[in-house]
Amino acid sequence: MNLYVMRHANAGVRKENPLLDARRGLIKEGKQQCMLMAGVLGALKAQVDAIVSSPLKRSRQTAQFVATEIGFEQPIMVSSALAPQAEYAAFNEMLAQFESCDGLLVVGHNPNLQLFLGRLLTGNGGAGVRLRKGSIARVDMTRRPAQLQWLIDPRLARTIYSSVTKSSRPKTSRK
Repeated sequence: MNLYVMRHANAGVRKENPLLDARRGLIKEGKQQCMLMAGVLGALKAQVDAIVSSPLKRSRQTAQFVATEIGFEQPIMVSSALAPQAEYAAFNEMLAQFESCDGLLVVGHNPNLQLFLGRLLTGNGGAGVRLRKGSIARVDMTRRPAQLQWLIDPRLARTIYSSVTKSSRPKTSRK
Protein backbone atom coordinates (compact mmCIF):
# COMPACT_ATOMS: atom_id res chain seq x y z
CA MET A 1 0.00 0.00 0.00
CA ASN A 2 1.06 3.56 -0.68
CA LEU A 3 0.30 5.73 2.32
CA TYR A 4 -0.05 9.45 1.65
CA VAL A 5 0.42 11.39 4.88
CA MET A 6 -0.80 14.98 4.70
CA ARG A 7 -0.70 17.67 7.34
CA HIS A 8 -3.74 19.95 7.25
CA ALA A 9 -3.33 23.17 5.28
CA ASN A 10 -2.96 26.64 6.82
CA ALA A 11 -5.73 27.48 9.29
CA GLY A 12 -4.31 30.70 10.66
CA VAL A 13 -3.40 31.37 14.28
CA ARG A 14 -4.04 28.78 16.98
CA LYS A 15 -6.80 29.63 19.46
CA GLU A 16 -6.16 29.39 23.21
CA ASN A 17 -9.50 27.74 23.92
CA PRO A 18 -9.30 24.07 22.76
CA LEU A 19 -13.00 23.98 21.83
CA LEU A 20 -12.66 27.04 19.61
CA ASP A 21 -9.40 25.74 18.17
CA ALA A 22 -11.08 22.46 17.14
CA ARG A 23 -13.55 24.49 15.05
CA ARG A 24 -10.85 26.58 13.35
CA GLY A 25 -11.21 26.35 9.58
CA LEU A 26 -8.83 26.95 6.72
CA ILE A 27 -7.89 30.46 5.67
CA LYS A 28 -7.61 31.55 2.03
CA GLU A 29 -3.95 30.53 1.83
CA GLY A 30 -4.84 27.09 3.22
CA LYS A 31 -7.47 26.56 0.53
CA GLN A 32 -4.90 27.49 -2.12
CA GLN A 33 -2.43 25.02 -0.58
CA CYS A 34 -5.06 22.28 -0.88
CA MET A 35 -5.60 22.99 -4.58
CA LEU A 36 -1.86 23.10 -5.22
CA MET A 37 -1.15 19.85 -3.39
CA ALA A 38 -4.09 18.11 -5.05
CA GLY A 39 -2.51 19.16 -8.35
CA VAL A 40 0.74 17.55 -7.20
CA LEU A 41 -1.09 14.30 -6.40
CA GLY A 42 -2.73 14.41 -9.81
CA ALA A 43 0.54 15.14 -11.62
CA LEU A 44 2.25 12.25 -9.82
CA LYS A 45 -0.71 10.00 -10.71
CA ALA A 46 -1.32 9.08 -7.09
CA GLN A 47 -3.97 6.40 -6.74
CA VAL A 48 -6.14 7.10 -3.69
CA ASP A 49 -8.68 4.44 -2.71
CA ALA A 50 -9.64 5.90 0.68
CA ILE A 51 -9.27 9.19 2.55
CA VAL A 52 -9.27 9.40 6.34
CA SER A 53 -9.23 12.68 8.24
CA SER A 54 -8.87 13.89 11.79
CA PRO A 55 -12.19 15.00 13.28
CA LEU A 56 -11.03 18.65 13.54
CA LYS A 57 -12.52 21.08 11.03
CA ARG A 58 -9.25 22.17 9.40
CA SER A 59 -8.30 18.57 8.59
CA ARG A 60 -11.76 17.68 7.32
CA GLN A 61 -11.73 20.76 5.08
CA THR A 62 -8.24 19.89 3.78
CA ALA A 63 -9.34 16.34 3.00
CA GLN A 64 -12.51 17.56 1.28
CA PHE A 65 -10.76 20.15 -0.90
CA VAL A 66 -8.11 17.65 -1.98
CA ALA A 67 -10.71 14.94 -2.60
CA THR A 68 -12.81 17.26 -4.77
CA GLU A 69 -9.79 18.41 -6.74
CA ILE A 70 -8.50 14.87 -7.49
CA GLY A 71 -11.98 13.61 -8.38
CA PHE A 72 -12.37 11.33 -5.36
CA GLU A 73 -16.09 10.61 -5.06
CA GLN A 74 -16.35 8.30 -2.04
CA PRO A 75 -17.14 9.57 1.45
CA ILE A 76 -14.23 10.80 3.54
CA MET A 77 -13.87 8.83 6.74
CA VAL A 78 -13.11 10.50 10.06
CA SER A 79 -10.90 8.86 12.67
CA SER A 80 -9.85 9.97 16.14
CA ALA A 81 -6.58 8.09 15.44
CA LEU A 82 -5.55 11.24 13.52
CA ALA A 83 -6.62 13.75 16.19
CA PRO A 84 -3.91 15.91 17.81
CA GLN A 85 -3.91 13.85 21.02
CA ALA A 86 -3.93 10.43 19.25
CA GLU A 87 -1.45 7.69 20.12
CA TYR A 88 0.64 5.65 17.68
CA ALA A 89 -1.16 2.41 18.61
CA ALA A 90 -4.51 3.87 17.49
CA PHE A 91 -2.89 5.17 14.29
CA ASN A 92 -1.44 1.73 13.57
CA GLU A 93 -4.84 0.06 14.18
CA MET A 94 -6.46 2.52 11.78
CA LEU A 95 -3.85 1.70 9.10
CA ALA A 96 -4.53 -2.02 9.55
CA GLN A 97 -8.19 -1.43 8.64
CA PHE A 98 -7.10 -0.15 5.22
CA GLU A 99 -4.33 -2.63 4.41
CA SER A 100 -6.29 -3.90 1.38
CA CYS A 101 -6.17 -0.43 -0.23
CA ASP A 102 -3.56 0.38 -2.85
CA GLY A 103 -3.52 4.03 -1.82
CA LEU A 104 -4.61 5.67 1.44
CA LEU A 105 -4.54 9.41 2.14
CA VAL A 106 -4.57 10.41 5.81
CA VAL A 107 -4.92 14.04 6.93
CA GLY A 108 -3.93 15.05 10.43
CA HIS A 109 -1.90 17.35 12.68
CA ASN A 110 1.58 17.96 14.03
CA PRO A 111 3.34 17.05 16.23
CA ASN A 112 1.83 13.56 16.31
CA LEU A 113 1.65 13.09 12.52
CA GLN A 114 5.37 13.68 12.06
CA LEU A 115 6.09 11.41 15.05
CA PHE A 116 3.91 8.67 13.51
CA LEU A 117 5.73 9.08 10.22
CA GLY A 118 9.13 8.84 11.91
CA ARG A 119 8.05 5.70 13.74
CA LEU A 120 6.77 4.09 10.53
CA LEU A 121 10.11 4.75 8.84
CA THR A 122 12.40 3.51 11.61
CA GLY A 123 10.27 1.24 13.73
CA ASN A 124 11.36 3.07 16.88
CA GLY A 125 10.59 6.72 16.16
CA GLY A 126 14.23 7.68 15.65
CA ALA A 127 13.62 9.60 12.41
CA GLY A 128 12.76 13.27 12.46
CA VAL A 129 10.50 14.27 9.58
CA ARG A 130 9.33 17.86 9.20
CA LEU A 131 5.80 18.27 7.87
CA ARG A 132 4.92 21.87 7.09
CA LYS A 133 1.28 22.85 6.74
CA GLY A 134 -0.13 21.26 3.60
CA SER A 135 2.81 18.86 3.11
CA ILE A 136 2.29 15.39 1.67
CA ALA A 137 4.59 12.41 2.13
CA ARG A 138 4.31 9.17 0.16
CA VAL A 139 5.31 6.10 2.14
CA ASP A 140 5.68 2.61 0.67
CA MET A 141 4.12 0.37 3.33
CA THR A 142 5.01 -2.91 1.58
CA ARG A 143 8.54 -2.72 2.97
CA ARG A 144 9.55 -3.17 6.61
CA PRO A 145 10.34 -0.68 7.89
CA ALA A 146 8.24 1.49 5.62
CA GLN A 147 10.13 3.54 3.03
CA LEU A 148 9.69 7.24 2.35
CA GLN A 149 9.28 7.73 -1.41
CA TRP A 150 8.90 11.50 -1.44
CA LEU A 151 7.90 14.50 0.69
CA ILE A 152 6.61 17.67 -0.94
CA ASP A 153 5.45 20.82 0.80
CA PRO A 154 3.52 23.72 -0.78
CA ARG A 155 6.63 25.92 -0.97
CA LEU A 156 8.49 23.34 -3.03
CA ALA A 157 5.44 22.68 -5.21
CA ARG A 158 5.07 26.41 -5.94
CA THR A 159 8.77 26.68 -6.82
CA ILE A 160 8.60 23.71 -9.17
CA TYR A 161 5.39 24.96 -10.77
CA SER A 162 6.77 28.46 -11.38
CA SER A 163 10.02 27.14 -12.86
CA VAL A 164 8.17 24.75 -15.19
CA THR A 165 5.75 27.39 -16.44
CA LYS A 166 8.53 29.82 -17.39
CA SER A 167 9.77 29.70 -20.95
CA SER A 168 13.03 27.83 -21.45
CA ARG A 169 13.98 30.14 -24.33
CA PRO A 170 16.44 32.94 -23.61
CA LYS A 171 14.95 36.40 -23.78
CA THR A 172 16.00 38.36 -26.85
CA SER A 173 15.64 42.02 -27.55
CA ARG A 174 13.77 43.17 -30.69
CA LYS A 175 14.98 46.71 -31.20
